[in-house]
Amino acid sequence: MFIPLLIFLAVIGANVIVSVYLERKVSAFMQDRLGPMEVGKWGLLQLIADLVKLFQKEDIVPAKADKKLFKFAPKLIFMAIFAGFAVLPVTSTLQGSAAQTGVFFLLAIVSLDILGILMAGWASNNKYSLLGAMRSVAQIVSYEVPLGLSVLCVVVVTQSLNLQEISFQQGLFSMEPNYLFGIKKLGIDVSEVGGFLTWNILRNPFLLIVYVIFFITTLAETNRAPFDLPEAESELIAGYHTEYSGFRWAFIFLAEYGIMLLVSLLGAILFLGSWNSPLPNIGTFKLALWTTGEPGSWSSYLWGGFWLFAKGYLGMLIMMWIRWTLPRFRIDQLMKLCWKVLTPFLLVLLLISTIWRVLMVW
Repeated sequence: MFIPLLIFLAVIGANVIVSVYLERKVSAFMQDRLGPMEVGKWGLLQLIADLVKLFQKEDIVPAKADKKLFKFAPKLIFMAIFAGFAVLPVTSTLQGSAAQTGVFFLLAIVSLDILGILMAGWASNNKYSLLGAMRSVAQIVSYEVPLGLSVLCVVVVTQSLNLQEISFQQGLFSMEPNYLFGIKKLGIDVSEVGGFLTWNILRNPFLLIVYVIFFITTLAETNRAPFDLPEAESELIAGYHTEYSGFRWAFIFLAEYGIMLLVSLLGAILFLGSWNSPLPNIGTFKLALWTTGEPGSWSSYLWGGFWLFAKGYLGMLIMMWIRWTLPRFRIDQLMKLCWKVLTPFLLVLLLISTIWRVLMVW
């Protein structure tokens, strides 16, 4: 358990450097600009300069703020999100906690960041901070309903809450026959072929729609555009973290980019084959086996980590792309989408997934 802890601790720290630089360059590309170019080659050292500046800033606590809660809130937000990485499998044999209820633990522990956000807004004693915190809590609590339903669709199909077991079911080493689209009459067990054919979005084609909704809900859970109402600069200055500066402000954004990576990795594990290779076996060319590796081998560590984080960062790039493409929703549009569109739609998809599983067994 100690090795995955160090891996994810290093990944979350490096993730901010990589993600902020990528986001600046992606936004610059979409707006026909160059982005950071002055500090280092192609602006690669820009974020290092920003971090040095943040660490040198004075830690200001408002005079009328609740000082203990104000200081504790960023820590709570980060701890809740970092704890979610504990159950993620990195490779076929490398995982922090092999909890049989890993999905349930992850959804439960990450929900605690709501308390940190509300604590930060209330303790700041600032009307903009409090309003941003209330918006964030209303938004996150609401979108946890469709998020939970989308995850439940996968749980129904895979019959497991263990993320590592869900990963194995989407690859060559599945313990149960894996039939494309669930049709046994074809007589083809795609577990022998591997690659993208074993991913959940193809095992049950309805899960592709579920994944699209899952992705939309993760945008709302992470306060990303077009659901960035809690941080609306034109209305709330900066939202619940208006009064934060220096290291504490950096801690909040470390957590924000951390949860972006967390939900992207979770989506890859549940829907996109996890650490399994997307390349299928073609005749004598065992591409899936060569680019996944036998469990426990060095190649499985290297390939598994590469595929998992490649899929995760692809999801993050799409989040950045959406931020600089779509305008911000109004609060009524945001709530209507959650309660009147996504939630009823997912209830129907959950019923379909249940029937699909029964037909697969039959």
